[in-house]
Amino acid sequence: MLSSTVMSVSPGVPTPSSLTPPSPPSSSPVRAIPGSYGWPVLGPIADRLDYFWFQGPETFFRKRIDKYKSTVFRTNVPPSFPFFVDVNPNVIAVLDCKSFSFLFDMDVVEKKNVLVGDFMPSVKYTGDIRVCAYLDTAETQHARVKSFAMDILKRSSSIWASEVVASLDTMWDTIDAGVAKSNSASYIKPLQRFIFHFLTKCLVGADPAVSPEIAESGYVMLDKWVFLQLLPTISVNFLQPLEEIFLHSFAYPFFLVKGDYRKLYEFVEQHGQAVLQRGETEFNLSKEETIHNLLFVLGFNAFGGFTIFFPSLLSALSGKPELQAKLREEVRSKIKPGTNLTFESVKDLELVHSVVYETLRLNPPVPLQYARARKDFQLSSHDSVFEIKKGDLLCGFQKVAMTDPKIFDDPETFVPDRFTKEKGRELLNYLFWSNGPQTGSPSDRNKQCAAKDYVTMTAVLFVTHMFQRYDSVTASGSSITAVEKAN
Repeated sequence: MLSSTVMSVSPGVPTPSSLTPPSPPSSSPVRAIPGSYGWPVLGPIADRLDYFWFQGPETFFRKRIDKYKSTVFRTNVPPSFPFFVDVNPNVIAVLDCKSFSFLFDMDVVEKKNVLVGDFMPSVKYTGDIRVCAYLDTAETQHARVKSFAMDILKRSSSIWASEVVASLDTMWDTIDAGVAKSNSASYIKPLQRFIFHFLTKCLVGADPAVSPEIAESGYVMLDKWVFLQLLPTISVNFLQPLEEIFLHSFAYPFFLVKGDYRKLYEFVEQHGQAVLQRGETEFNLSKEETIHNLLFVLGFNAFGGFTIFFPSLLSALSGKPELQAKLREEVRSKIKPGTNLTFESVKDLELVHSVVYETLRLNPPVPLQYARARKDFQLSSHDSVFEIKKGDLLCGFQKVAMTDPKIFDDPETFVPDRFTKEKGRELLNYLFWSNGPQTGSPSDRNKQCAAKDYVTMTAVLFVTHMFQRYDSVTASGSSITAVEKAN
């Protein structure tokens, strides 16, 4: 299995079956799902304005939990009217760990075309191909493409850590120069260059430097490509009501990024030939299917996810000198100076792993998960049972589900060592950020992120490298404002 290479170095991870969410009491009645979709057109518009403007996504869901006294309820999520006439915004929200876990039970739900809900970006963004993220496990093509993605990761595992470290050195050198010059340096561009560079080498098998344009602007091309697909579903903190009128009212056409996407396609076609050949000969994919799926994994899944996750990780560490001191001590006491960072060398950094997991709990890169009922079934929360009908769309907002007070003590607080020791490692069964629990294993029979373990281990490498290089790092917003070099 793909993830075995990385999972074998993860500290003390329990098996998925070692702890399961508590079942409701046998006397729990089947409860009618509370909430309402409201009047046609008007209900979805009212919920959309609350979601984007008056409340924001997290408050939107929390207020409805309080209103209905339930973590399972009916509501609407954007996008909706006026120009999304073919999108049904009606969902059943599932917002505690137990009900949330049903989103990943492929026996009762399907994932066909529900990556971002009933809305689906135009397939023109992916060469008129439904890439793996939009395929359900029951579709034959899913197994081929998911196996291809896992094979890419498995083959890249031998160079992954070294490429991460080499690209991190370049990133921090750039930031150091900026801080020395003006006492502050934005880390966004150096960070995105770092992410794009190591991912392209690991996944495509090509060095971006062979194409000056891709090396200079490839990450910007991916930024725009991902952003335009998701724009109707995300808040950009633009001046309201202009955001609602101009950004959330219609889907953006592919032609706005067509030229850039073509350049990325041609780069992969020309320089990723070894990967493309395996896709065609070993997994029975056409060249076009191979390239478009590879670009989606590179750009949407990997680059897009890390671009959100790493700033959250830096923010979690900034302004916490005691935590930084503990992390520095763990890194330097367990890894000898001059040791090359590998998945193996960082496997025993329990606090570093825990900080990564806690960041994923409170700030998951993908905030929403969706699934459509494959059949009629009974869904349970901690204290109730609900009848779900075939075709119902379930929606889970991860930040709320991951602060379930019946699972996590002091759930709203960032607790750096939450996932340490035996109790903390058991909590990994409830850490859902990757289309499944942290203790799960990606396979062609589920929708769990193929790179789940690579993501966490890359973040561990990121933190470890930082405290090998620095005694402390101070960040404010999107800038590094101070660094203290290690002696």
